[in-house]
Amino acid sequence: MGLNNIKIRKDFGKLKNWIGNKEVDSLATNFIELHTPYTGEVIGHVPMGTSADVDAATKSAKEAFKVWSNTNIKERVQVMFRLKALMERDFDELKQLVSLENGKTLAEAQGDVAKAIEVLEFGCSIPNKISGPMQEVSNGIYCQVIKEPLGVVASIAPFNFPIMVPMWTIPIAITVGNTMVLKPSEQVPLGSMKLAALMKEAGLPDGVLNIVHGGADVVNALCDHPDIKALSFVGSTKVAKLVYGRSAMAGKRVLSLGGAKNHLIVMPDANIETAPAQIVDSAMGCSGQRCMAASVMLAVGDVEKHIDGMVAYAKSIKLGEKQGTIINKQSVERINKYINEAEKMGAKVLVDGRNMKPVNADMTNLEGGYWIGPTLIDHVSADHPAACEEIFGPVLSIVRVKTLEEAVKVENKNPYGNAASIFTTNGAHAQYLFRNANAGMNGVNVGVPVPREPFGFGGWNDSKFGNGDLTGDQGIDFWTQDRKITTKFIEPQTRNWMS
Repeated sequence: MGLNNIKIRKDFGKLKNWIGNKEVDSLATNFIELHTPYTGEVIGHVPMGTSADVDAATKSAKEAFKVWSNTNIKERVQVMFRLKALMERDFDELKQLVSLENGKTLAEAQGDVAKAIEVLEFGCSIPNKISGPMQEVSNGIYCQVIKEPLGVVASIAPFNFPIMVPMWTIPIAITVGNTMVLKPSEQVPLGSMKLAALMKEAGLPDGVLNIVHGGADVVNALCDHPDIKALSFVGSTKVAKLVYGRSAMAGKRVLSLGGAKNHLIVMPDANIETAPAQIVDSAMGCSGQRCMAASVMLAVGDVEKHIDGMVAYAKSIKLGEKQGTIINKQSVERINKYINEAEKMGAKVLVDGRNMKPVNADMTNLEGGYWIGPTLIDHVSADHPAACEEIFGPVLSIVRVKTLEEAVKVENKNPYGNAASIFTTNGAHAQYLFRNANAGMNGVNVGVPVPREPFGFGGWNDSKFGNGDLTGDQGIDFWTQDRKITTKFIEPQTRNWMS
């Protein structure tokens, strides 16, 4: 699945919004170029939408909510079953779109789509999970809880997983009875538009899912709109804080997932045969552009053999085959700046991905693409920017420590709290991490400890603002509100304060 199989299309033209189950011209007057990171070529133009676009989409969703929320959940979920079949039918097209607009390898794009389908499968199970408790709390008196939809909700998705992250929210929020306005990243709008078309084909009624393209103006309008009852966001911590504060001030329920600086602790007893490759893959997979990537390795004691193995494996990674591109030119410049600064501050670059390019005779214009190869930097001080700040690229900073306790102290000092993992064959070491790490998602001998469905996804501290998780059972809770009902239809033989 190398570059030979990537299909570069350049015929997308001016994109439109998706409102009322059809493409609708944006009211925007400004369009930005959509580039494929593989070659840097323009493949389309994306409207920078306005508050009027958001208002039109919200009105469509509000009207659709009247019918959709009163449709039996058994009928609503049938749309999701049909959508699953359609996504499987068009799996190849979906992964091609992901590779084209995001720059992932086809293997990584396949994982993006497969994980999206996994969340969709969880959505199909919601009718069996959503029923609330009911109990006779006193003679003839019953209390029960019914989970009901909120109304019109919104989801703001990032660039790094064009299919998976929108599907973190769409199947759950819609199946429980809400209608939605989705804003995909303006850098990767194609996958979401394909999803909308598939949902229409699956029988989703007009107005249940709407898409508005744009940037900050659209985000602000979604945060402020009085008819939007809840909002989710996935992106950088800086923007996550702003979105959380603005949406909360507007009275919305909001869950805003931010950035990360994930620490991976390597003990001397880590499996020398498997750990080096897993560690490197954690940092370099998706070119490091995922919030679960390991970006700091805390080397405890003598792990020289592990680092030697990491260097050998990292040097074997071929751009375009094992590793894809960076999302844009500005990100390439930012990532290179971190590498340059670390080197100037005394760190040693063991594997240098600066200025690396893929070599492939079957594709042209690759020199215009956005590329950085695997980069390992050793002897990075724990207070260096490369060890503290989110780089969001294929860069792993190695910080040397003497003990596990010291490693955990370094992890604890970081303001983020997304993920922390340890490579060890000692159960006591693993338990120490679990009891002391300041991170919401932890792993043992797992470089990317992403919880699989039905478990929820979410970190702590500056990696998440709001309560709960987007996926799993907590995702159902986030997109619903509890109606508590107390009933008495027969006169009880005995009376108490409830009678």
